[in-house]
Amino acid sequence: MLHEKSCGAIVYRKFHGNIEILLVKHVNSGHWSFPKGHVELGETEVETAQREILEETGIEVIIDSSFRETVTYSPKKGTQKIVVYFLAKAKGYDFIPQPDEIADIKWVEIGRAQSVLSYDNDRSIVSKARTIIA
Repeated sequence: MLHEKSCGAIVYRKFHGNIEILLVKHVNSGHWSFPKGHVELGETEVETAQREILEETGIEVIIDSSFRETVTYSPKKGTQKIVVYFLAKAKGYDFIPQPDEIADIKWVEIGRAQSVLSYDNDRSIVSKARTIIA
């Protein structure tokens, strides 16, 4: 079995008294999730998350590594993928989608994120993150 590992984060901001999280729509599958990507040789999980968020969205973040959630799934036969998610506070709010990977990006009020996210695993992680951010 082939094993893959990616890292990303639930990127958030406090905006006009609300907590919003950054959601990305992936080009290949069309699903809404969080920015994430493959770990490169020599990178830590936190470094991967910071790099991938910057590459996919153009936003620099401050990672909170005390929040660490994992999701494991099989994207194709014979492959197991683990994704590590952290919490990350956005340093800026203007995004620039990486055109070959990201079809759309939007800030969503954290309470509405459940209705936008494509997967139950992601909804569960947002519920956990919400208790820490609020």
